[in-house]
Amino acid sequence: MLKKAIRFITKCIFWFVVLSVFLVLLYKWCPVYMTPLMLIRSAEQQLEGKTVVMKHQWVPMEKISRNMQLAVICSEDQNFTSHNGFDFEAIEKAYKNNLKGNHIRGGSTISQQTAKNVFLWPGRTWLRKGLETYFTFLIELFWSKERILEVYLNSIEMGDGIYGAEEAAVFWFNVPAENLSKPQAAAMAAILPNPTELMANPPSDYIGDRIDWIVRQMGFYGRLEL
Repeated sequence: MLKKAIRFITKCIFWFVVLSVFLVLLYKWCPVYMTPLMLIRSAEQQLEGKTVVMKHQWVPMEKISRNMQLAVICSEDQNFTSHNGFDFEAIEKAYKNNLKGNHIRGGSTISQQTAKNVFLWPGRTWLRKGLETYFTFLIELFWSKERILEVYLNSIEMGDGIYGAEEAAVFWFNVPAENLSKPQAAAMAAILPNPTELMANPPSDYIGDRIDWIVRQMGFYGRLEL
């Protein structure tokens, strides 16, 4: 029985690795039209008796303003172009602040958020976090930084039922993503900590302060090279 159990577990692990690598390689070139988060949010809306809203349009990187690209990097992960998927300094800082009971954002990188958004489900279990680490390693291994950012910007939640930079730009500012100005891009990046509750337009005082900070960081960051 023990040998059969070990053989079964080994086969499961083998096929999981094969299928996960296949998906990562597939999405290296193919657009990501649907994610687990989109399906989960739609189910939640239906269970709550709300109108199901799921707006998503994939656009290539050249159709997303450089302002938007730079805004999310300055807001979410300023070491994105230099780390290998994990910003250990940010993780350590988040851990120490959590021990103190301070309210802070997590230390997840854009790569980690992309892995979670595309392949996994929301949550804070050790299983989910372990799988997030695994998929982060895979996308950093097989994808370029530009591809990771492209998938991130096309899959990230940016409003209630709004996914990706293109639909978010139209929803919040009635412009395509390629025409977003610095303040507009910063406003969209500012709501990412809680995109279903916060508003990019009109901004609250808190979001207004976040916009000003992100715009300043964009100026300090300089030219974005991927």
